[in-house]
Amino acid sequence: MKSGASAASPTAKGFKFGSSRLVALAQQLRVYKPLLYSPFDEAEEMRGYKESSRKSISHVGFEESMAPVRFRPKKAAVLICLFEGDDGDLRVILTKRSSTLSTHSGEVSLPGGKAEEHDKDDGITATREAEEEIGLDPSLVDVVAFLEPFLSQHLLRVIPVVGILWDRKAFNPTPNPAEVEAVFDAPFEMFLKDENRRSEEFEWMGEKHLVHFFDYKTGDNDYVIWGLTARILIRAATVVYQRPPAFIEHKPNLKYSKM
Repeated sequence: MKSGASAASPTAKGFKFGSSRLVALAQQLRVYKPLLYSPFDEAEEMRGYKESSRKSISHVGFEESMAPVRFRPKKAAVLICLFEGDDGDLRVILTKRSSTLSTHSGEVSLPGGKAEEHDKDDGITATREAEEEIGLDPSLVDVVAFLEPFLSQHLLRVIPVVGILWDRKAFNPTPNPAEVEAVFDAPFEMFLKDENRRSEEFEWMGEKHLVHFFDYKTGDNDYVIWGLTARILIRAATVVYQRPPAFIEHKPNLKYSKM
């Protein structure tokens, strides 16, 4: 798969349903290239493990390249599905995982999951999983960018896939009760603001890392968006809004050594 989304013009559907701001955002993201080595080139991936001192940080601050040289993590992808709210603000679709799941039960997450052998690329993985989890038809999502990989606590190599939902009214959430308890959306810019945010230190392999928590209330429901999901959303919002967060994202004294 290519390291970035196609530079083609937004779809006709985009021009029909999206504002000029959303169209401009799609054009901006289509030419985005991940800062790290290409996550889609297997040979480059192995060279990256051996040679690169640049790191991809997971939700507890884990460094992807701290894994053994021969370690090949399983792949997964999550969908950062953006759309315009009624007030013109940019919003992102999130889920609350089922309380019956064996891992991360009841936590807020992005739609997505593990790659399957027949998946042609990470965009297919993310949109297929979103359809299975919340009934989001892949044809409604315009995949526009792929971000840097993250390594999850369970050693999954997660690729964030940014997609635009041009017609929000065409999506009627139908959560799969075996996987998802609730579907909701949140203001995307929230993940760059210091409001309703807190952080805690987590120690791993002798180093302290910051784990971020965002408290969000919608209707009668209170959600806490944290860990890997928060880390990915902070990074994605930084790319979309082209500015850093209004808070310290990582420990300032954290030093990385080359492999």
